[in-house]
Amino acid sequence: MNEFSIIIYDGSHFEEWNNFIAKAKNATFLFHRDFMEYHRDRFNDYSLMVYKRDVLVAVLPATVEKDVVTSHAGLTYGGLICASNIRSQTFFDAFAKVLEFLEQRQISNLEIKVIPKIYNTDFADELEYIAFVTDAALMRRDLLSVVNLAKPISFVNNKKSEIKKAIKNQLTVLETDDMRDFWEQILVPNLQRKYQKLPVHTLEEIRTLKGFFSNQIRQFNVYSDRIIGGATVFVTETTAHVQYISGLDNYNNLGGLDLLHAHLIENVFADKQFFDFGISNVEEGRKLNKGLLYWKEGFGARAVVQNFYRIKTTNHLKLKQLWI
Repeated sequence: MNEFSIIIYDGSHFEEWNNFIAKAKNATFLFHRDFMEYHRDRFNDYSLMVYKRDVLVAVLPATVEKDVVTSHAGLTYGGLICASNIRSQTFFDAFAKVLEFLEQRQISNLEIKVIPKIYNTDFADELEYIAFVTDAALMRRDLLSVVNLAKPISFVNNKKSEIKKAIKNQLTVLETDDMRDFWEQILVPNLQRKYQKLPVHTLEEIRTLKGFFSNQIRQFNVYSDRIIGGATVFVTETTAHVQYISGLDNYNNLGGLDLLHAHLIENVFADKQFFDFGISNVEEGRKLNKGLLYWKEGFGARAVVQNFYRIKTTNHLKLKQLWI
């Protein structure tokens, strides 16, 4: 275990971090420092870099609040990001070292939002096994609705009818680099009216992020006589994830959002492995929005779970006792 060393990330490691993320088996562009730092004023970064004999083998995108480290409070998912050629023993030993490192700094718990397996480029279930061995507490479990694009696409009949209606109504779907119309005319007003909330990203923030990641953040709008809906899509190597979906209520009966998502699934992202509609959960995963889930599954989406764990840092001892 002494062959491992850990440092807390700082800006001098910007290129080393990003180069590692680009080659990791369980990383997406969300772990690039340009993405992580767009909201650095909201969180206290506590990201770790793990070396084995001076070679970087893993990183932990993380934030800290009091005596809890989270991977990562400002991201949808996280965990120990590892090299593509890492073996299980190295992963487990590195994770044990991370827990020990945190315990020595008076951090009592590590909270992790497990990366859904659809985003990995290779098998990467080490963390699920670690959660078992360390008696991790399952804090939350979300249900993602995911279309497996490797299988023949099959929409339900009412979905097909809505798409035909949209075509008859001469609706059009266009990709745009300008996020303003969707944000200001559709997304923000809808969220404020229905849920008294704002998008996670402000217009300025999403524009900044799109400037950094033009191929990974894409905007698609649907139009009648005006913009009537849209979707903001985050694109990874394996998966197209709909980050935001919204439409004007008084135009929803035209079939615009159905046409839009059929186009994304059948045409734009047909070369991906998965199309992720995201969650339909509320109340920390304990409740499901039945209507929203039904709408997503009409496109052929099926359930993938995402687990959220709390691990006591003292339980690094359980990992050290793993081997026989």
